[in-house]
Amino acid sequence: MPTTLITGASSGLGAELARQLAAKGHDLALCARRTDRLDALRTEIAAAHPDVRVEVRALDVTDDDRVFEVVRAFRDDFGGLDRVVVNAGLGKGAPLGTGRHDANRETAMTNFVAALAQAEAAMEVFRAQDRGHLVLVSSMSAMRGMPKSMTVYAATKAALSHLGEGLQYELLGRPIKVTVLHCGYIASEMNESVQQQVRFMVSTEDGVRAMVDAIEKEKAQAYVPALPWTALAPVMRHTPLPLLKRLL
Repeated sequence: MPTTLITGASSGLGAELARQLAAKGHDLALCARRTDRLDALRTEIAAAHPDVRVEVRALDVTDDDRVFEVVRAFRDDFGGLDRVVVNAGLGKGAPLGTGRHDANRETAMTNFVAALAQAEAAMEVFRAQDRGHLVLVSSMSAMRGMPKSMTVYAATKAALSHLGEGLQYELLGRPIKVTVLHCGYIASEMNESVQQQVRFMVSTEDGVRAMVDAIEKEKAQAYVPALPWTALAPVMRHTPLPLLKRLL
């Protein structure tokens, strides 16, 4: 079975990805800042799936040098990596010009610059192996510029999606695959405060199940969950802004 590295694995989508992939027999390389949670997750998985190997390391993804160090160390642990899931992200943000450049900058640095470092480190391993699967966890907000507190977040996810598409273009026909997951509203710690206010919200378990399905099929891109987001993607891309404002 494959070995999968997941960043931001201590909670939310990352932790649930670890649980569901472990249930399918994947060995796991898990990293995040909160090592107490990683240790608890490793213990949980070991109890449920004793044949699955789980290694954990501390990682702040905004530390570029540490990103490369951790990815290389996991590669050495397992003798290679089959998949890297760039999952770590941040949901902070404020309307531009309202005095919260700090929050917007932190989101930009975490969701794109740090994701770039993770992709670079993964691709270094995959190019040397001439095989591998890079998974970028993007968002439906990448379809269109978003207002207010979502503006910078959506911009980072659009950049991440384009990064993945550029790699797909380059790697056509080669044994290195790239998947871009455009996630809709999936319950997680990041969106706890708005879960009751948002239409189309699904549970963490159901949302991640759709993510795992797309990952295992190595889809180039997927809207997850498929319903309603596959149908809404072209609407979000092409609807005139005044109408879109009324719809969303």
